Amino acid sequence: MTNRREAAAGAGPGGLDSSTLGTRIRQLRLERGLTQRQVAEPAYTASYVSTVEAGRTRPSGAALRHIAERLGLTHEELLTGRPAGFATDLRSRLTDAQRTLATEGAAQAVGMYQELLHETTRYGLDTERATALMGLGQCELDSGDLTEARLRFEAAEQILANGPLPRRALARRGRAVAHYLAGELGYAVHLLESALEELTVSGLHDPGALLLLYTATIAPYMDMGAHVRAAHVAELALALAPQVSDPALVAGLHRSVARTLVAEGRTAEADASLAKAAELYTQLQIRTELAHCHWMRGYLHAQNGDLEDAERELRTARETLTADRAALYTTQVEVELADVLRRRDKTREAEELLTRLLGEIHLDRGTLHAGGAHRLLGLIACERGDTDAAEQHYITALSLLEPSGATGDLADICRLLGDLLRDTGQVEQALDVYRTGLGHQGGPGTTTLGPAPAEPAALNRVGTAFTLSGET
Repeated sequence: MTNRREAAAGAGPGGLDSSTLGTRIRQLRLERGLTQRQVAEPAYTASYVSTVEAGRTRPSGAALRHIAERLGLTHEELLTGRPAGFATDLRSRLTDAQRTLATEGAAQAVGMYQELLHETTRYGLDTERATALMGLGQCELDSGDLTEARLRFEAAEQILANGPLPRRALARRGRAVAHYLAGELGYAVHLLESALEELTVSGLHDPGALLLLYTATIAPYMDMGAHVRAAHVAELALALAPQVSDPALVAGLHRSVARTLVAEGRTAEADASLAKAAELYTQLQIRTELAHCHWMRGYLHAQNGDLEDAERELRTARETLTADRAALYTTQVEVELADVLRRRDKTREAEELLTRLLGEIHLDRGTLHAGGAHRLLGLIACERGDTDAAEQHYITALSLLEPSGATGDLADICRLLGDLLRDTGQVEQALDVYRTGLGHQGGPGTTTLGPAPAEPAALNRVGTAFTLSGET
């Protein structure tokens, strides 16, 4: 009842070796209280099943289907050890976890992703495992655990290393954001630009992946003072937007582009861009990203001198981010809020807020924000005439920000410290600080960045010029 092909040893169907498959069949048979004869009959013999269980025989597809049926399993269940339809169910649960993260926050989603990671690892579902890792990475970004987030995204990218680059774009973007939030702006840009270059060279024109990567470069470009490059990338991203069907990606584009518009003084266009993003995030019920829109609108109002509206928007953003336990983003908003409070003569509240923040910030995950807090405390100390305290805060801010490459912030603090030293009679020291500030301000971004990201070939072929407002 056997044949020669069934008697040959080696790797079994589905990539399992004969020994592993045989052990699985034996365990399943014993769990069900069946004998080898009961599993074998009527098509095979007990001795054949014995050789299969011992790993000395490689069963054919027909033999496997027979054994699976006798064990009360499907062919897939026997080969993989997974229940029938498990992979489909797991993908649905991944979608549920993603929705929970968007609508309820990281604290509610993290347990779901941890369970999914355990199951995908157990059953060898690599693509789904990478998705679970990226979900956990996003949870950890939101909660401020940047080191763990970076490790999650790195692991996901390694799992997907043999697949097409567009599938790795989300993991690469996550790694870059983790480094950016840790104050490692140059390395974040390197990660994103190298991925964009690889996409361009390979000819893999994936609008979604390109848009994701272009959008992620805008914030570090802006912080490094490379405003022209940020505006150029924003134009490339806007040109891609009509080809992208994911509304969350398009919303992220509009939110990021608003920052370049603010820098150019195009406040009405920036407000319109933020309104588009907020509308999409509201429809999608993505709470944390909607909070980012309130945050950005608060910044926009502050730039225009509308401090009451700025305070209202920033408090709204803080309320949502605090509820979602997005600790790092809450800190960023609170530094911005403290600046508005100071400008509204609510100095005591601003100082108390900043002092509390500095006691809570981990320097490995909030260097930029700690630097910003010290800058504001320096301004407050200067305004009340405590020049010694102001000088110390400015020096601390400089030491925190110098490794980051945030040229605009560094130049600003050098100016503040230089003015303070000049006004207190320390002219030579002031000149040294001014020179340092000019070094940070000169040729912003040009000495630390490589060639600008190339325009995708598909956009070159279209030959359509886009402005930052999205008009042709």
